[in-house]
Amino acid sequence: METLISIKPFLAIITASLAVILVVASRKSPNIREFWSFLAGVVTFLIVASMIPSVLSGVNLEYTVFQVLPGIELKFRADPLGLFFAVTASFLWIITTAYSIGYMRSEKEHAQPRYYACFAIAVASAIGVAFSANLFTLYLFYEILSISTYPLVAHHEDKAAWEGARKYTVYLVGLSKTFLLAGVVMTYMITGTLDFQVGGIFTTDMPSMLVTATYIFILIGLAKAGMMPFHNWLPSAMVAPTPVSGLLHAVAVVKVGVFSVVRIMLHLFGIDVLSEFGLGLITAYFASFTIITASIIALTKNDLKARLAYSTVSQLSYIILGVAMLTPAAMTGGVLHIANHAFSKITLFFCAGSIYVASHIKKIDQLDGIGRKMPFTMVAFTIGALSMIGVPIFAGFTSKWFMAVGSLELGSTVLMLVLMTSTVLNAAYFLPIVFRAFFKKPSTSESFQKIKEAPLFVVVPLSITAAITVIIGIWPDFFLSIVDMIFKAEL
Repeated sequence: METLISIKPFLAIITASLAVILVVASRKSPNIREFWSFLAGVVTFLIVASMIPSVLSGVNLEYTVFQVLPGIELKFRADPLGLFFAVTASFLWIITTAYSIGYMRSEKEHAQPRYYACFAIAVASAIGVAFSANLFTLYLFYEILSISTYPLVAHHEDKAAWEGARKYTVYLVGLSKTFLLAGVVMTYMITGTLDFQVGGIFTTDMPSMLVTATYIFILIGLAKAGMMPFHNWLPSAMVAPTPVSGLLHAVAVVKVGVFSVVRIMLHLFGIDVLSEFGLGLITAYFASFTIITASIIALTKNDLKARLAYSTVSQLSYIILGVAMLTPAAMTGGVLHIANHAFSKITLFFCAGSIYVASHIKKIDQLDGIGRKMPFTMVAFTIGALSMIGVPIFAGFTSKWFMAVGSLELGSTVLMLVLMTSTVLNAAYFLPIVFRAFFKKPSTSESFQKIKEAPLFVVVPLSITAAITVIIGIWPDFFLSIVDMIFKAEL
C-alpha cells in the first residue's frame, strides 16, 4: 500500500486529549464540562472518519512525532486494521458520553470531573494504540490506558472498589511491566526494529525457540485481552459504575487488549511465522479453552454485571481464535467481531445500568417481569443477547459464521465443536434473563410496581447501539470492506 505523510492520525489523539484540559477547566460547571466531552468525541470521530476514503483507496496515512533510537520512534499510522478499531472506539465514545450524562446525574455520582477527564484519556489512549505504527508507540499508549482507567475502576472509593482497582493494576501493569516490556526488548534485539509491517518483521529462518519465547512473553503481557488464566482482573473491575464497565468492555481496555494481540499476530510475527512454528494453532486452543470455561462460569453467576463480565472474557477470545486459525474466512470473522462485539456488549452493559438506575436491581433472579416495566431497555437487551449468541440478522452472527467457515477451511473438527458448544452455552446464560424479563410473573411489591424506564439520556444511547447491532448484522458491508483491505495484502 502507498504511504502518505499526514498529521490526521496524531491529530485525532491530540483532539481527544484536549478534552481532558477542557473538562478540568470547566469542572465546576456540569453542563459545559459534559459539552466539552461530547464535542471532543464528535470531533475525534469526524477526524477518524475523514481518513476512511484514503485508507479504502489503498493509502496509509503516517506521521512521525520524534525518534528515540534508530528503529524506535513515536510514530502513528492509519492503516485498515487501525482504522477499523479507531472508527468503532471514537463513535462509541460519543454514545457512551451521552449515556454517562444520564447515568452519572441520575445516580448523583461524586467526582464527575475526574470521571470525564479519565474517560477522555482512556479513549485517547485507545485511539493511540489503534494508530500505533510500531510496538514502542503501542506499548506507551497501552500503559497510559492502564493508568488512566485506575481511577475509573476505583471510582466509588469503598473497600470493594479499592480491592478491584488493586487487582486491576496488579494484573495489567504488573504483567505489562514484566512480560510485555521484556517482549518489546527481545523483539528489538532479534529484529533491530519495532515497526509493524504487513507480513511481520520476524522470519521463519530465525531461531524458533527465541521467536516462540518472544511471542509468549508478549501474549502474557497483553493481559487486557482477558485470556485465561490472566482474566480475573476483568470481573473484579465490575465494581466500577456501569458506564465504566461499558468503557472497559466495549470501547477501550479489553478491546485494546485483543486489538493489540491481533496487531502483534499479523504485523509483528506474521502469518508465515505463526503457521511455520505452530503458534497459531496453540493460540487457537488457548482461546478455545477460555471461550468454553468462561461461558460455563457465566452460567453460575446471579449478578447481572458479573455474568456479562464472564461473557466478555469468552467473547473476546472469539476474536483471537478467529485470527489464530490463519484461514481467510476465520481471520475475517475474528477481526469483524471486534466491532460486532463492541456494539452488542455495550448495549448489554447499558441495559444493566438502565435497570440499576430505574430499580437498583443487580441480581438476575430479581428481574421477573421487568420487561413489562422497562420494555425499551429489555428489548435492547434481547437484541444484544441474540447477537452474542449468534442468531441471524444480528451482528454476532456474521462474525461467527465466518469463523465457522474458517474452521472448515482449516479442517478442524475440534474448533468447529468449540464454536458450536459455545453458542449453546451463550444461549444458556442469556435466554433465561430474557425469559424472566418478559414471561415470568412480576413481583407485586410496591417498590417493583413503581419501576419505570430510566431517563432518556440512558435509554436513547442503548436504543441506538441496539439498532446498530441489527443494522450491521443485516448490512455488514462497511466493516467488511475495511476488513477486506486488511487482508488484501496479507493473503
